[in-house]
Amino acid sequence: GRRGVLSTQTPRAGPRPRRAAAAASPLPWGRFAAWIDCVCVVTFDLELGQAMELVYPHDFRLTEKEKTSICYLSFPDSYSGGLGDTQFSFRLRQAGGSRDSPFQDDGRYNREAPLTLQREAAHYFGYVYFRQVKDSSMRRGYFQKSLVLVSRLPYVNLFQCLLQLIAPEYFDKLEPCLEAVCNEIDQWPPPVPGQTLNLPVMGVVIQVRIPSRVDKPGSSPVKQCNQEVRGWREGCFQPVLIHIQMLWELMLLGEPMVVMAPSPTVSSEMVLALTSLSPPSRPNIIVGVTNPFFIKTLQHWPHILRVGELRMSGDLPKQVKVKKLAKLKTLDTKPGIYTSYKTFLHKDKTLIKRLLKGIQRKRPSEVQSALLRRHLLELTQSFIIPLEHYMASLMPLQRAITPWKNPPQIRPFCQEDFMKSLEHAGPQLTCVLKGDWLGLYRRFFKSPNFDGWFRQRHREMTQKLEALHLEAICGADIVAWMKDKSEVEIVDLVLKLREKLVRARCQHLPVKEETLQRVSLYIDTIIGSLPEDLQAVLHHP
Repeated sequence: GRRGVLSTQTPRAGPRPRRAAAAASPLPWGRFAAWIDCVCVVTFDLELGQAMELVYPHDFRLTEKEKTSICYLSFPDSYSGGLGDTQFSFRLRQAGGSRDSPFQDDGRYNREAPLTLQREAAHYFGYVYFRQVKDSSMRRGYFQKSLVLVSRLPYVNLFQCLLQLIAPEYFDKLEPCLEAVCNEIDQWPPPVPGQTLNLPVMGVVIQVRIPSRVDKPGSSPVKQCNQEVRGWREGCFQPVLIHIQMLWELMLLGEPMVVMAPSPTVSSEMVLALTSLSPPSRPNIIVGVTNPFFIKTLQHWPHILRVGELRMSGDLPKQVKVKKLAKLKTLDTKPGIYTSYKTFLHKDKTLIKRLLKGIQRKRPSEVQSALLRRHLLELTQSFIIPLEHYMASLMPLQRAITPWKNPPQIRPFCQEDFMKSLEHAGPQLTCVLKGDWLGLYRRFFKSPNFDGWFRQRHREMTQKLEALHLEAICGADIVAWMKDKSEVEIVDLVLKLREKLVRARCQHLPVKEETLQRVSLYIDTIIGSLPEDLQAVLHHP
C-alpha cells in the first residue's frame, strides 16, 4: 500500500538555486530528466474541452499529437466522474521519433533493472492527479484540473506518492510551487538499480529502493526502507485470486485483454498489475476502460475482465467467475472473466487458501504481496529457466572465438530439440504445479511474447560475442600478425576494428573501457606501420 511512504521530516525550504543542478549534470535539467520528462497541467475549457494549460520545463517539446493524447487520457471518463480527487495512470506511445534528452542514458540502467521496471524508449507513462470540485467562480460551476507527471519510468507507486504531496499544494499555489518542486527533483541522484536513495521534496524525504534484476526472488526490501519502486499493487488481484493461474498464462502468451472497471484508478492498477505478471517480454495489448459503452465496442475481444470497486479492508472479496463470451451482451454485465480459454496448468490451491485466509485475518498487505510475488516469480522462472539454459547451449564455445576471424554464429533455435531437453531439465524440477507444460510451451512459441523474448536474448548473446571478440583481439600479437600481410589486408583490418569500436560504444556493449582503449591503441599501432600517404588517409578518412 502507500502507508509509511514518507520518512524524515526536514525544515521547509524555498526553491534551490539552478546553478547547483547545472554543476551536477552536463546539461540543465539533466538530473530531473533522469526521473521525469515533464510535468503537464490539463484543464477543462468550455470551448476546447480538455486543454493543455502548462508544460514544465517550458522548453520541453511535446508533439501536438502527444499533447492531444495526454489531454484526453488525463481526465476520467465522464461516466465514472465524481467529485473529489482521483489518481490513475496511463501509457502513451511517443510520437514524432526519438529526440534528445538532457538525461544522458548510457544503457546501464536497463541492463541492471528488472524487465518490468526498465526505462521505455518508445513510450511515456502518465501519472495523473485529477481534481473535480464545485466552484461557483467557474463558468461551468466546477473546478476540473489534472496534474500529470510524464516519465519513461514505470514507477507507479513512487510517482503517485509524489503527486499526493505536490498536487494539493499546486492547486492552491499554482506555478511557483511547481517550479520549486521541479528544482528540488533536479537535485536528486539518478535511479540506480539495487540502491536505496533519499529524495527530498517539499519538506519531507522519500526514501526509495530501486530493485535490481539480481535481487533474490521474493526478498522484501520493506524492512530496509519505507518505499520500494514498483509498477503495481497486488491488492487489486483480491477479487481474482482463484484465477491468478489463468491470468498468468494469458499474460505469458501475450493474449489481448480488455479490463472494464468502475473507475480509472481501479482500471489502470489492474492493467499495470496484469502487465507485470509475467516478464519474458512485453508486447501484450491490454486496454483499461471505464465506460460500459465499450462492452459493445470491444465484445469481439477474446478475453474481457470485468471488475468491481476494490475493497482493501479485511472483508473477503467475492471471487469473480469465469464466464462464456456469449454472455457479454448487456451494459450491466456482472464482474467476471469472459473467455473461452482453458488453462494448461492446474491451480495452486494451497497458495490461494493461504492468501484468502490472509485477507480474513487482516494479514499485513506487505506479507500478502510477498507471498503472491514469490509465487508468480517462481512460476515465471520455472517456465523461463529451461528456455534460458537451451538458449545458452546455442552460444559458440569461447575457444572458437579467434582474433582475426569474424566470431562464429549463434546456432539456430530448434523447438523440437528444446522440447526433448525438457525431459531432464524441465520446469518440473523447480515447480510443484502439475499440468500440460509441453502444451504451454508449444502455445508460447506461437505467441508474440516468444518472438520478443527470443529477439532480446539473441541480441544480448550477439553483443556478448562481440565483446568476447574484442577481448580476443586485445590478447593477440598484432605485430606478428602484420608481418606477412599485404597493405590491402592491413587497411581492411583497420576499417573493421574502427567499425567494431564505434559499434561497441554506440550499443553500450558489455566491454571494459580499458579493452576499448587497447583496441584504439592497436589501431594507432597498425596505422603507424603503414606508408605515410596511407597514414594520412586513415587518420583523416
